[in-house]
Amino acid sequence: MKINRPHHTQMNPYQKQLNQQADAKTHQSKDKLEISPQAKQLQENDSVSPMRQKLVEQIKHDVETGNYQVDAQASAKKMINFFSNKE
Repeated sequence: MKINRPHHTQMNPYQKQLNQQADAKTHQSKDKLEISPQAKQLQENDSVSPMRQKLVEQIKHDVETGNYQVDAQASAKKMINFFSNKE
């Protein structure tokens, strides 16, 4: 013989947990992405200036022909300045 407490059929020990999970799913906020006006302006401006394009082509040509020379000391100074200003 099974003895049930009053209103035992209406109690489900897992129901509260299930209800909390369902509430959490319905109240979740969605992720948003906002792009700043400056970033939008950069995206719109995809054109490369002719002066820069000419410089890139010259560097490519120098690298391919083996005439490209790097000033190691100037590069090192620029890297040191860059990383020392970040701190």
